[in-house]
Amino acid sequence: MSTAAVTPAALRTLLDGDHPPRLIDVRTPEDFRAAHIPGSRNVPLEVISDVPLELLTGDPATDVVLVCHTGRRAKLAERLLTATGMTKVRVLDGGLVAWRAAGAPVTRGRVRWSIERQVRLIAGGLVVAAILVSVWLPDAKWFAGFVGAGLAFAGITNICGLGMLLARLPWNRVDAAADPTRQLATTHRARE
Repeated sequence: MSTAAVTPAALRTLLDGDHPPRLIDVRTPEDFRAAHIPGSRNVPLEVISDVPLELLTGDPATDVVLVCHTGRRAKLAERLLTATGMTKVRVLDGGLVAWRAAGAPVTRGRVRWSIERQVRLIAGGLVVAAILVSVWLPDAKWFAGFVGAGLAFAGITNICGLGMLLARLPWNRVDAAADPTRQLATTHRARE
């Protein structure tokens, strides 16, 4: 069973009302930090079904509005939550894109490149550099092949050595106190 979507204009009215809904943003923590609706809480789609319902809503009588970039992930989260018996769940129609287009307020943070994007930039740059250098040093082409083999290995095994190295760099470290997944897990353990 699918519940009704809520438009950005209707959500603004609800948020200004006496019983505002709880906003749950199901995007990644990185996306959430870059931009989100003020007052929303980040619970990534990957963990939303593991979070106790009372932590999502705070009060069972509170409506929940799910938010993502365009509404797709929020609809998936809605299906997961309604399967657990949650009934007061709605999805922001058009997601954060529609919210911004309606001129609604957005809290912006520092935009960081994802590790995957950093890997693509470095791997692509290394291949281009190896090909250019191979004009003078023909054996440099083998380095480009090595990078390609590393990418193929990462695709097959889902283990990326370059990504693991990049994750250790200071600008890629996630503050444990700011990670919503860890916050929810800690809160859940504290209640048990």
